[in-house]
Amino acid sequence: MTLAHEAPTVGRIAAAREIESMHNAEQCHRAARTVADHAADAADCLQLLEMLGLDPETVKRG
Repeated sequence: MTLAHEAPTVGRIAAAREIESMHNAEQCHRAARTVADHAADAADCLQLLEMLGLDPETVKRG
């Protein structure tokens, strides 16, 4: 039984997953921006992003 002021477990889990997803996206964006800022050129940037498993599009979004 769920009290009126408590969120259902499924809703809390979904909310936690959404928060984690947003946090992960922000961390990937920051990492990609850091790589881009320190890369010697575009080819170097793409190679480093690939090695780290980061999507080059995350750099352009912010």
